[in-house]
Amino acid sequence: MIVRIMGEGQWRLADSHLVELNTLDDELLAEMESGDEDGFHRTLGALLDAVSRLGDPLPDDALEPSELILPAPDASLEEVREMLSDDGLIPG
Repeated sequence: MIVRIMGEGQWRLADSHLVELNTLDDELLAEMESGDEDGFHRTLGALLDAVSRLGDPLPDDALEPSELILPAPDASLEEVREMLSDDGLIPG
């Protein structure tokens, strides 16, 4: 799967990493619902770090369609709220 972090680039991740990403996504959703801004920023950072750690970066000139698009590290709680589906940032 190809994951894009807005403003950062794209990474190729194995589907087996979705479990870890979904766990962080669930935490992020709970923090957003409770208005925990500090927790939100901490978990968003952990989610984006997991993508970078688990995935292989694509070259800057690669034009692969992204299956997941995640917010930039400095995104606000409100900006991310607008990106959410009922399942959070990561479906499933």
